[in-house]
Amino acid sequence: MRALTLALTLCLASGPALAQSAVSPPKPSTPRPREEPTSVSPVLVMPPTAKPRVVGTWPAAGQAIAPGVLVLKVVFDQPMIPRDFAYAPSASGDALECLKTPRLLNDTKTFVLLCRTLPGKTYAVSLNKDPASPTAFANLAENRAVESELSFSTLAGEPITKLREAVKTAGLGDLDMPVEEAPRQANAAP
Repeated sequence: MRALTLALTLCLASGPALAQSAVSPPKPSTPRPREEPTSVSPVLVMPPTAKPRVVGTWPAAGQAIAPGVLVLKVVFDQPMIPRDFAYAPSASGDALECLKTPRLLNDTKTFVLLCRTLPGKTYAVSLNKDPASPTAFANLAENRAVESELSFSTLAGEPITKLREAVKTAGLGDLDMPVEEAPRQANAAP
């Protein structure tokens, strides 16, 4: 019995030493190539939203206005994406002469577009008419606005000839210009 106890004690005492010798010596570390971080695109998940609707325009539907410079204004009921828009002439009226791109104002709900009208005409503009178009007026969740049409006429009176007057007539302020001017450079003396 004493021999058994002695053998057990020797096994227990020599166990850690034997275990350490069984572990292989550490290998010299080789430098790993540096891994570049993986870029991940941000994902924005929006809750379901209703389709945006036009809640106001200048001129109002059916309104008769002075001819000349016109700031066409379309107001939606929710914030919109600035890069997407779709306006086109409508068969129910004459086509407006406008710049190609409208501007989304700082309220993020109002688009303005600089146009020119002639006296005694009836104009009609379609908004989001073509459902197959890749661009359209859309909200931040990229829901396309409900299709709509605006029709108005011009009087035979004196035309509006100044942009500031057209901006004021549309109920807009100086910050709501349909176009932005490039900053003026100071004249350099030779």
